[in-house]
Amino acid sequence: MTNLQIVIKEIKNLKPIPAVVTSLLEIIDDPNASMNEITKIIQYDPAITADLLRTANSAYFGLKRPAETIQEAAMMMGTDHVVDLVMLKVSAQIAKGTQKGYDLHEGALWKYSVSSALIAKQVAVQLDLPNKNSIFTAALLKDIGKTVLDKFIQDAFEKISNLVINENFSFMEAEKQIIGVDHAELGAMIAKMWKFSPRMVGIIRNHHLSSETMVRDKDLAVVYLSDCICMMMGMGVGADGLAYRFHPQAMDHIGISAEDTLKIIADFACRMDEVEMLLKVA
Repeated sequence: MTNLQIVIKEIKNLKPIPAVVTSLLEIIDDPNASMNEITKIIQYDPAITADLLRTANSAYFGLKRPAETIQEAAMMMGTDHVVDLVMLKVSAQIAKGTQKGYDLHEGALWKYSVSSALIAKQVAVQLDLPNKNSIFTAALLKDIGKTVLDKFIQDAFEKISNLVINENFSFMEAEKQIIGVDHAELGAMIAKMWKFSPRMVGIIRNHHLSSETMVRDKDLAVVYLSDCICMMMGMGVGADGLAYRFHPQAMDHIGISAEDTLKIIADFACRMDEVEMLLKVA
């Protein structure tokens, strides 16, 4: 059995993502979707509902009175915020552990994923993009492939490093060469298995912009830019963090300047305590 066959077998053993996520992803960017439709989807998952209400009623959100139903939480916090929390809860189940192959300690991948998602949504709102909620989710889940590929990276790390250092491969190119699949491609396989939309699968597969023509896709460019900004701030910089190619055309295409990027970094740095608190309650 080849490495690739073994990896694919691993993804088939993954715990299925809650059905509520698939249902939410179908409507979160629909301007005609009502708060009632969205909350009705969530309330049919008792575990997520209970967890969400506990988080909504934590000191972090400081609601004037406790929310007793998902509908009340959505009215007090806003539907977008409730949907984001559902996605954060689900991503925590996937990415909270260690990824030793990528040299990421306990919770590092999740902190990076949450930060990337918040930055992506901030940029999407700034640019007035219509798909801000799916952009948030794509940025949050774009590295799910790392959670499966991690142990294979551990075993092949010396060979991968040799290609990166001596042959000028990006880390992702070296993953593909040695293991037969890279983490973005594997993440897309997982997203497809979980019945994510073709759009979401495409963003996860291409979030490192393997082709310069991809910069024309604004949603993808925003997810890519959020990834770069996190790395500039030192988040998600494990064994692979500095071994990717930078595509400045992405910034040009979406109309984000170097000065804009510095402002985004400065604004987000001021929110890091907020991120830490959110990680504790989510």
